[in-house]
Amino acid sequence: MGVQTKICGLSTPEAVSAALTGGAAFLGFMFFENSPRNLAPDAARRLAQPARGKAKLVAVMVDPDDAELDRVAQVLQPDLIQLHGKETPARARAVGQRTGAGIVKVLAVSEAADLAAAADYETVVEHLMFDTKPPKGADRPGGHGAAFDWSLLAGRRFQRPWFLAGGLDPWNLGEAVRLSGAPILDVSSGVERGPGLKDPALIAAFLDAAKRA
Repeated sequence: MGVQTKICGLSTPEAVSAALTGGAAFLGFMFFENSPRNLAPDAARRLAQPARGKAKLVAVMVDPDDAELDRVAQVLQPDLIQLHGKETPARARAVGQRTGAGIVKVLAVSEAADLAAAADYETVVEHLMFDTKPPKGADRPGGHGAAFDWSLLAGRRFQRPWFLAGGLDPWNLGEAVRLSGAPILDVSSGVERGPGLKDPALIAAFLDAAKRA
């Protein structure tokens, strides 16, 4: 059967190649200074070139202003923009209209009540993403390698396709799918050998496991 996958925070040609070879449906490029995976738009464009038309290119941004949005949209020309901050539904809609890209809205989860926010975004975005709520005092909203209770999503139905993120790796992926029913998985730190350092072998292992999930 298998599930779709997104490899996020790519920063080397080797990692992009591993993601493409393994069949990732989405490739994520990070534009956020506090992240060890942060890229300049020109660098992201060069990395993404082999993937264009083969996988969806995703620009990951955190509460971007219009100038930053315009720069990334013009240089990378992403298929999707992943909003990982405190963007309201109105802002998410405006970002999509301004850039012409589809929107992925990330919602932070630590308890069942956090899932209710999805209803506010479903009519204005292409995808939802459920990620682990960051620890108190964290300097970035994601990429911490921590998981939430995946069973909170069991049996849930949403109007938009959704990603499961947070704490996934090649070894727990199957359990995550079984408990949550997730149709798409997003991984970043779970396929790294150090902060921001993607390991092509781990990417391959994750994607192989996803095909069996």
